[in-house]
Amino acid sequence: MRFLMIVKANEESEAGIMPTEEQLAEMGTYNEQLVKAGMLLDGAGLHASSDGARVKFSGGKPTVIPGPFGEPESLLAGYWIIKADSKEEAIEWAKRIPFKEGEVELRRFFEPEDFVQGPAMEREMELWKELEATRS
Repeated sequence: MRFLMIVKANEESEAGIMPTEEQLAEMGTYNEQLVKAGMLLDGAGLHASSDGARVKFSGGKPTVIPGPFGEPESLLAGYWIIKADSKEEAIEWAKRIPFKEGEVELRRFFEPEDFVQGPAMEREMELWKELEATRS
């Protein structure tokens, strides 16, 4: 199973304040543990929402809304994508994140077997295989 560990933004991340050297070292150790356990698939920090944009659709028409957006606690500051055998294992890894303050939300990805199988899903799987081939 794949899980998205969503790091919630805060006032500091939205202000563009970067982690300290100590925080980076702690995070590097944590990431190294995920890699050695064969669990880390991807991860990154995100720039503040003031550098972003939203595209909202209404009646089939897109409208671009420049950042910043709302309350920091409702925004994302970063993420990890991990592979775990269970939700409980993913939670245990989330509990090891070396944060002093903050919040991380865990969400499970849908997998192909979760969907109704048919021609549309077969085509979707072909596209994902092509994408995976480009990453290798």
